[in-house]
Amino acid sequence: MKIAFSKPTPDLAGQRALFEEFGPAGYAGLQLKGGQYAAHLADPPAFAAAWGDDPALTSALITMGTLDNDGVARLRRTVAFAAATGAERVVFCHDHPRDGVTPADLRSYARTLSAVGRDAAERGVALSLHHHYQQPVMHYEDFGVFFSAADHVGLTVDTAHLAKSGIADIGGLIRDFAPVIDNLHLKDYADGQWRLLGQGTLDFKAILTALDDITYTGWLCVDEESTATLDEGLKVSRSYLRDHLGLP
Repeated sequence: MKIAFSKPTPDLAGQRALFEEFGPAGYAGLQLKGGQYAAHLADPPAFAAAWGDDPALTSALITMGTLDNDGVARLRRTVAFAAATGAERVVFCHDHPRDGVTPADLRSYARTLSAVGRDAAERGVALSLHHHYQQPVMHYEDFGVFFSAADHVGLTVDTAHLAKSGIADIGGLIRDFAPVIDNLHLKDYADGQWRLLGQGTLDFKAILTALDDITYTGWLCVDEESTATLDEGLKVSRSYLRDHLGLP
């Protein structure tokens, strides 16, 4: 497994620090939040001019949006940007409330994303759905309904969002949906808050056992959204992976 890092940055100086420090801290790539590339969405060469053309900078692009016409158009622009910058995948968070969503709605969302996913695959970019607390794919049964109707759409598993959504058996979900899992976001959780790895209640050893059981070989991304500083997030997370989980 390759280990990536992701964390929001408050300004350009913070983004510069993230881009300069992730590699020396022991990470193989970044999974960028939307605000870290959105200014260059229509001009990929400008992103390379500003930040460099190292493909590790864009191992994945995370985006949040809707699936109305405008939202799909923006998602397609993100896919085009990903193809131009060498990003492996676009990770989509569906910005729609969970309340009132029916199985028919989930299947409709799956068909819409599948159309984008097929086009993305032709460009050499994978499309992955990031499930979310209080977004349409949230409860265990939602995953089955959505992915029974989807093609060319992978699943980004976020450990803390599963816990916050009330899914206690994270390893079980990983085993059950192994065929579609193409990305892992590691994030700890306790008392309603995102936490640094090892400072919450999640059993990451059991999660890694499940990943071993399904012979997962994709990206393992530390999705660091706690209140810790960038330096602390980089170092504490990497130390936890190495010293407690045996990930060199």
